[in-house]
Amino acid sequence: MGPEIVFIFLIICASAMIFGIRYMSNKEKMAMIERGIDPGIYKSRISAPKPFLSLKIGLLLVGLGIGLLVALFTTVNLYLRREQSVAVYFGSLSIFGGLGLIVSYLIEKKWLDEQPQGKLQS
Repeated sequence: MGPEIVFIFLIICASAMIFGIRYMSNKEKMAMIERGIDPGIYKSRISAPKPFLSLKIGLLLVGLGIGLLVALFTTVNLYLRREQSVAVYFGSLSIFGGLGLIVSYLIEKKWLDEQPQGKLQS
C-alpha cells in the first residue's frame, strides 16, 4: 500500500505545481495589462539569445563526464565500499562540473574583454 500512495501523492503534487505556475504567470500578465505594459515585450526579453549558453552547457557536460570517469577509476582501483563510492561520485561530479563552469566563465570573460566597448553582441 505504501508505494501506491507515494506515486499518487507525486502525481498530485506535480499537477498542483504546474497549475500554480500557470496561475501565477497569468496573474502576472494581467497585472502588466492593468498597468498598461505589453506582456509581449516581457516575453521577448526573456527569450533573447544567450551567446555562451552552448559553451556553458557543453563544458558543464564535459566536466561531469570527466568527473564520472575519475570517480569510476577511483572506486575500482581503491576497492571502495558502496557507501564510500557514492561520496566519491558526488564529490567528483561536483568538482569537475564546477571546473567546467569556471572554464566557461574564463572563456566568456576573455572574449568580452577583447571586444570593442561599442560592438558587444547579445
